[in-house]
Amino acid sequence: MKPILIRSVTILHPASKFNNKLADVLIKDGKIAGLSDKIIAKDDVVVIDGKGKYLSPGFLDLNANFGEPGFETKEDLISGAAAAIAGGFTGVAIQPSTNPVIHSKSEVSYIVNRTKDFITDVYPVGSISHNREGKDLAELYDMRLSGAIAFSDGTRPVTDSGLMSRALLYAKGFDGLVFSFPEDSSIAGKGKMNEGTVSTYLGMKGIPALAEEVHISRDLYLAEYNDCPIHFSTISSAGSVDLIRKAKKKGLKVSCDVAAHHLTLTDEALTEFDSNYKVKPPLRASSDVLALLKGIKDGTIDAIVSQHTPHEIEFKEVEFEIASFGIIGLQTVLPLLVKAGLPPENIVEKLAIKPREILNLPVPSFEEGEDANLVLFDLDSEWIFDNTTNRSKASNSPFFNQSLKGKVFLACNKAQVFNNF
Repeated sequence: MKPILIRSVTILHPASKFNNKLADVLIKDGKIAGLSDKIIAKDDVVVIDGKGKYLSPGFLDLNANFGEPGFETKEDLISGAAAAIAGGFTGVAIQPSTNPVIHSKSEVSYIVNRTKDFITDVYPVGSISHNREGKDLAELYDMRLSGAIAFSDGTRPVTDSGLMSRALLYAKGFDGLVFSFPEDSSIAGKGKMNEGTVSTYLGMKGIPALAEEVHISRDLYLAEYNDCPIHFSTISSAGSVDLIRKAKKKGLKVSCDVAAHHLTLTDEALTEFDSNYKVKPPLRASSDVLALLKGIKDGTIDAIVSQHTPHEIEFKEVEFEIASFGIIGLQTVLPLLVKAGLPPENIVEKLAIKPREILNLPVPSFEEGEDANLVLFDLDSEWIFDNTTNRSKASNSPFFNQSLKGKVFLACNKAQVFNNF
């Protein structure tokens, strides 16, 4: 790759002396070769005007679903990674919702080896239970040795309290981290959307916020009893934010994330029965959205995720009742956070800094001689999310064929460059 000089760009990196300042950045041979107020361009350098744009460490997504192995028609590793880098994600943790399930060192090793040369770092999340059945513990330690970054049963909640307790305690022994998807299935039942005024109006079975909050309460007790860290995936209700805020004040080792779409959409979007708005946890009420945004600003919510869930057309373009849960989201996270009104510093903290801290990964350094793991973006440029810009195999998104504000222009990792000018 030719050397790249980004001129007069605003640096967003809390550990950099140039944080929130304008600087020139030179990238050469996959490393940051220069970072200063002014860099003289040479003839062989590609010069990029960074005015009005931001440069930060590459984003890292804690929750994405790729289909491979087994469900490659939904998304394979190549297409999923392509969607990730287009969204500014130089790292992505993928859920074990595959076939076979990522529940042993074989599947973990396959993903690690298959993706080692990708521009995006792909981190497999191993399942908590064998085959995600919630009965027996999977091979947690073996998976960790093979490269599993954390453990989760995806959107299948671990209903057995004893199993979850043992998983937390076992993972603690080797500094592993358990992700909890909080939903009490006995309360959620066969609900299809948030239980509330809109579900009553539509005559549809609802999933009450109580189902999420009861499960969070249980897992907080288990984490406290075992003195273990725990991470809650995709919380969605005001009550959940309050529970986690109190747990943090109490000193528990708890972290959590929220899906980007839960910050801008409410259950009122479902009045037309568009299955592209059918997600789990479901879109909640406007009061929940406000509580989530407050939780982001006060530090209760640590990270924001895509919850990228691709589906073939036959799983979504059907009656709402039988449509599958989930939307694709890797390329729309940044525009949704712009729409939610988050400032750029907040965006970088929740997409680039905190996710790595949760996974105990080093935050890419902005120092001369360090590997260039970064993303260049702005909050004002508009682009259309359609068949020409979509990098995923799937198109199940309520934002498809819409003009979105907030664009990733360039991303760099492992001496490779994604260029979207």
